[in-house]
Amino acid sequence: MSKAKVNDEQTMQAIHSLVRSIGGDPDTFDGKLITQLVETSLKLIPDGHDTGQLKLLNAALKEMRYAYRVFNKYRPTQKISIFGSARTPEDHPDYIAARDFSAAIADKGWMAITGAGDGIMKAGHEGPTREGSFGLSIRLPFETTANTVIEGDPKLINFRYFFTRKLMFMSHADAVAVFPGGFGTQDELFETLTLGQTGKSNIVPVVLLEGENGVYWKHWDNYIRLNLLHNGWISKDDPSLYYIADSIDDAVNHVLNFYRVYHSSRYVRDTLVLRLREQLHEEHLDILNDEFASLVKTGRIEQCEAFEIEEDHLDLPRIAFESTRRDLAIVRKLIDRINSFASDLPGESNAATAELGTANDGVPPEGQS
Repeated sequence: MSKAKVNDEQTMQAIHSLVRSIGGDPDTFDGKLITQLVETSLKLIPDGHDTGQLKLLNAALKEMRYAYRVFNKYRPTQKISIFGSARTPEDHPDYIAARDFSAAIADKGWMAITGAGDGIMKAGHEGPTREGSFGLSIRLPFETTANTVIEGDPKLINFRYFFTRKLMFMSHADAVAVFPGGFGTQDELFETLTLGQTGKSNIVPVVLLEGENGVYWKHWDNYIRLNLLHNGWISKDDPSLYYIADSIDDAVNHVLNFYRVYHSSRYVRDTLVLRLREQLHEEHLDILNDEFASLVKTGRIEQCEAFEIEEDHLDLPRIAFESTRRDLAIVRKLIDRINSFASDLPGESNAATAELGTANDGVPPEGQS
């Protein structure tokens, strides 16, 4: 008896029947994605993967499914990912700053996503308290329990792999705050900047802060400018992807100001669509076209309606342009320029609230965000 092929008619009918039996519809877009997931899983059989590879694929998919399930319950609320050292003592100025910052941003209606360990992670939970926190734990030989704030909470998620954990940090973050730390903190920060620089994640405010009289970020910024920028390893605009705050209030204002007028963005093929909280004036469009012409492949930056493919925030005004898909740091500057028009607009743009929903729906910008 010959073996069935994964993509033959008989197998596809069996997959469609299975999807329908669970309540899905294989004729819808979401149903087709589920069908492809089943197809991909079945293709692992003829591919001849070894047991270790199958275990990794299985565990990673399980981790992502469970984590998305937890986060999906809190979609309307804006969230900030907080990175920093697990070794920071509770009486250290950085710990105090992280606790006070996370409390201040929580007062604005935000939830905090951080690791589940001690140090800056625990401080990031103390501010918004257990109710306003997510804990993303990673299994390590020397870290076996979660901190006392998040331990036992349904929003504590355990990960085996760093890459699935990082995905959750970034795909649900409407902002990122980073405090001083070691290799792990630097890894998280540079990945955040790389994803923003290359357009593989949504552009969000990345704020760097520390306790009083700290020089950590001054020295770090010197390294970036004297080595990476001076040698041409990054562009002259790339430092605009991060912001070094001089106080907790400054850090909070930087995050909130990012959403004064700007709401979210997505690509429709090569067209970059920016959703806004307020409609811009024609003179604002003229300014944007004059200052950011390098971002436009053809045509102009124009006001537009929601595209047919869009499903989210259909009531919001939009601007769009055919993008070069380059120079994402300049797109970051474009968003700042859009927000600078807030005082000229009639609505409640000056207070960035979560009433319009989160700017990041947990998917890459190639889809919706």
